[in-house]
Amino acid sequence: MPPLRKSPTLEEFEEIKLSLYSLCGDVTAVRVQQEQLLGILEEVKQLRLLNVEKDQRIEVLERRVDELEQYSRVNDVVITGIKIRPRSYARAVAAVGGELSDQDTQSMEQQVVSYLQSKGIETDLEYIEACHPLPTKNGRPPAVIMRFTNRKKKIALLKQGRKLKGTNVFINEHLTKKNADIARIARQLRKQGKIQQTWVANCKIFIKLNGTPEEAKVLVVKRIEDLDKY
Repeated sequence: MPPLRKSPTLEEFEEIKLSLYSLCGDVTAVRVQQEQLLGILEEVKQLRLLNVEKDQRIEVLERRVDELEQYSRVNDVVITGIKIRPRSYARAVAAVGGELSDQDTQSMEQQVVSYLQSKGIETDLEYIEACHPLPTKNGRPPAVIMRFTNRKKKIALLKQGRKLKGTNVFINEHLTKKNADIARIARQLRKQGKIQQTWVANCKIFIKLNGTPEEAKVLVVKRIEDLDKY
């Protein structure tokens, strides 16, 4: 027969009782902390949802701002590679008694139009609303922004851009930084053979996918992230 267990003394009962009370207190404290932790986690979850909603709103607003900025440039072209003499140069030559050429006394738009006409490109000063240079780097000729009063005249000029082949002078749409970045990445994808073709028309960036005629879809790209899949 197994030995009989000795009954706990009154002191031992009291110790067990105190231990149980202490354990109950610890369990209660853990539960309180657990509830607090769950509350904090729920707060974090709600804050993350709010941040996602806020980021989405910011993205929408930024897209609208960019669209408005791009729309304000829809009648513009950017011409690079033409050497333009500013009026300040003509004034300086005249001040020292120098002899001025016709080019020296021409306005910027007159110089640009004269150059284009010398290459067989038809354009008319009458339809040019404004013309001014952009800041230049590394001593290169400044790019020139030319704004037309009529979008059709701008498109007509862009279509004649092929006549400048081999001159290192280029005529392009006046894109916002975001759209210029999209166009640049699209050109890189075309060079890498990941897409079939890319072009800009009416300040929108188009790409043509690789594949069969059914697969080679033409898409308008509005976000840089849209190109990640290619």
